[in-house]
Amino acid sequence: MRGSWTLTAKLFTSGATFLVLALASIGLTLWVTWNLEGGAAAVNEAGRMRMQTYRLALELSGNPASPEAKALARSFDESLALLKSGDPSRPLFVPWSSATREQFERVSTHWTLLRDSWLASHPTPTRAAREAGEFVALVDGFVAAIETQIARWTAILHMFQLAMMGLAIGSAVMMLYAGYLFVLNPLARLQRGLTAVQQGDLSTRVEVDSGDEFGQLSAGFNDMARTLQSLYGSLEEKVREKTARLEIKRQRLADLYEVSAFLARASSLDELARGFAHQVRRVARADAAAVRWSDEGNQRYLLMAADNLPAVMSESEACLVTGACHCGQPREHAAIRVIPIHLLQPAPLDHCRRAGFRTLVSVPVKLHERVLGEVDLFYAGDAQLDDEQRDLLDTLASHLASAMESLRAAALEREAAVSEERGLLAQELHDSIAQSLAFLKIQAQLLRDAMRREDKAAMERILGELDAGVRESYADVRELLVHFRTRTSEEDIEPALRTTLSKFEHQTGLRAHLEMQGHGVALAPDVQVQVLHIIQEALSNVRKHAHASEVVLRVWPSPAWRFEVRDDGKGFRVDDGAGDETHVGLRIMRERAQRIGATVNVDSSPGHGCSVVLELPRTGDEVTQARAEGATT
Repeated sequence: MRGSWTLTAKLFTSGATFLVLALASIGLTLWVTWNLEGGAAAVNEAGRMRMQTYRLALELSGNPASPEAKALARSFDESLALLKSGDPSRPLFVPWSSATREQFERVSTHWTLLRDSWLASHPTPTRAAREAGEFVALVDGFVAAIETQIARWTAILHMFQLAMMGLAIGSAVMMLYAGYLFVLNPLARLQRGLTAVQQGDLSTRVEVDSGDEFGQLSAGFNDMARTLQSLYGSLEEKVREKTARLEIKRQRLADLYEVSAFLARASSLDELARGFAHQVRRVARADAAAVRWSDEGNQRYLLMAADNLPAVMSESEACLVTGACHCGQPREHAAIRVIPIHLLQPAPLDHCRRAGFRTLVSVPVKLHERVLGEVDLFYAGDAQLDDEQRDLLDTLASHLASAMESLRAAALEREAAVSEERGLLAQELHDSIAQSLAFLKIQAQLLRDAMRREDKAAMERILGELDAGVRESYADVRELLVHFRTRTSEEDIEPALRTTLSKFEHQTGLRAHLEMQGHGVALAPDVQVQVLHIIQEALSNVRKHAHASEVVLRVWPSPAWRFEVRDDGKGFRVDDGAGDETHVGLRIMRERAQRIGATVNVDSSPGHGCSVVLELPRTGDEVTQARAEGATT
């Protein structure tokens, strides 16, 4: 049973057995107690019969014909009938035995004779007392027989009580033993096994001697211990393998970071190609490496750089035609290829085989699915690439393509910046010095005419105008040099503004003041340059045309940058459409303001000076958008 029953079945069977025994003992005890209670009630009823006998004797001796005597006789008959049949509701019943039945028959028989004699012959008091005493003696014998039977039941009750006490003690002992046998002992074995496993003894096994829950748990523990022992046996080897794989991945990440950092630092195409060839040969552990760049149609491949490549190959493959060698394949083969050179048919050039290389790894350099070139890795022995190595080489080639594209974009940006500066310089020269030179050319022609006429007065006047024009052109040149040397090295524009006003004072002798109204977010460097050029153009107009004695530059940084150049000169009509130099200067300022998304407003009237206000937009996004639009135009 221990080998096949479950723990629940064992505990339930043990508990049910003890419960049945306890219920049986309690039932027997209750049955004996019930008999004792009925016997005690029978003793009481028999004792009442003695009293009834004496009362009947006294009643007959005093008044034989009284109704009371007959009532007492009937009550005695009822008591005998009650003792004979019993009354379970009280309870009352005689504990019958041979002795009690014999004594009851004597009492019943004698009572029948005595009742008939007393009711028929009306005995004398002496006779009635004597006969009553004899009858009571029979009743006492009946009571004694009942008490003897009750004493036997009492002894049986004591025996049951002792048996129940022994059963309780035995049940407790059996329950404790069953708990130890079925629960505590298997649990202790499991605990000892767990402690041994925790201490490192994976060979520990727990005895399985049953099929119950603890047996199943013990079997599971043994399976776990066997699995742990098996795993631990190969754990060190697995750890070494995992550590080796992690070291390989770490090294590849380090290589990728080092190559990416180098590509980010490279400042020229030649430095980029040479450094990448060296880095990729080191990472791929190749014997030689070459970086080739392709034309638009992938018809030719130019050797940009090589590392440890034989000089013969470098010279003969400086420009490689597609298909002439295993290197430089057309765009439809734009994937990493491992080419066993020694197993294939010789290529037309076949420089690789003659140089002693057995394997070639070709890595395409692509940008947005467009093949820009390829990186060739040469091995003197056999070479194989796993998926991780292919991913690493492909990533390095992508970084090379991005770096090349960044250099090209930077070169285009520098070219665009130079073109823009040249355009601005040409515009400045055309709007200022070119017009002055045209004026001087006209005056020189007039001077020749005056010399032919020998008109000294006209010659003097023209020479004066030529002198004034030369001085004006000289001033314009100096002003342009100041403008195009303007740079911003500070986040705050205030030092540059003060320097500009200081140069203006030194050049013109006019008083110039700067008034800053609070603080604001710093302007971008290119925006600062345009702002300074606009302010310098406004100051140039003051120098040329205003005839002022004082200039004030007011700056409001918030909520949006606002600059105002105000002079106390002669002023002019803003709505005058004449194309004089003043309007040319205003046009130049407005064009510069448009590049940064700003606006220029002019407020002037004759005799009341002039105010030029430059207002920048509130957000940087508008400035960025305007600068982008200005760059594209």
